[in-house]
Amino acid sequence: MTIMVGMGPEAAGTGVGVLLRGWRERRRLSQLQLALLADSSARHISFIENGRARPSQEMVLRLAEHLDVPVRERNALLLAAGYAPHYPEKRLDDPAMAALRSGMERLLASHDPYPALVVDGTFQVLAANRALGLLLSGIAPHLLDPPLNAMRITLHPEGVAPRIVNLRQWRRHLLERMEQQVGLVRSEPLRALLEEVRAYPEPSGAAAQEAEEDITELFPFALPLRIVHEGRVLSFLSTIATFNTPMDVTVSELAMETFLPADPETAAYLQAAVGAVR
Repeated sequence: MTIMVGMGPEAAGTGVGVLLRGWRERRRLSQLQLALLADSSARHISFIENGRARPSQEMVLRLAEHLDVPVRERNALLLAAGYAPHYPEKRLDDPAMAALRSGMERLLASHDPYPALVVDGTFQVLAANRALGLLLSGIAPHLLDPPLNAMRITLHPEGVAPRIVNLRQWRRHLLERMEQQVGLVRSEPLRALLEEVRAYPEPSGAAAQEAEEDITELFPFALPLRIVHEGRVLSFLSTIATFNTPMDVTVSELAMETFLPADPETAAYLQAAVGAVR
């Protein structure tokens, strides 16, 4: 462990201490608790946070791991401490990502006849299976211009929103999800997207809203997405999968969202509808 005392804030890595303190407070850990987790001392953590010590690259990564800092923000911490980024950021179409792409494609295809898609850190749709297309019929063509964005498609008044039966509940769920993500990463595009979709008016032609207590009685285990499709109401439960221990910024921000039928009627309809498309 190297402690450099007597350094001013400027020499201490352009604010890494301030950033680390912010993450520690966000995780509701004391300096002593973090020190015990990171095999350090409360005194050293204090010196880092107030700019009297410059942490080693290893220490920055160790603290970031115990603070559960997102991969992109770990690179930001390293830069603030005067080090090069540790995690690469490859494009998904990079040849090195071929195995990853192939695996995701197989997962998406295997989830048919139920909808599934892969999004990045700003909710841009990177891949989807056939079943998702059934739910996008009738939305405004401009929302399907690339790059597709899952939040815009879902909440825009000319998107899926008018057909979502429990729109107020689902909208609140999606906005909370975006707010949590904005709180984790310093992303201006993501913050701008949140402000954009938050300002969307409720569609005048929205499907009849169900009372929250009625939804709870029908689906006591999780909030469903209930959407009108060709005259019938389909009900889905959403699950989100991410990669364990990602070593690349792009991979760390990928999320596969799958929609499982929440009732036998939805399952039967999708099995027949997607089967007919094949």
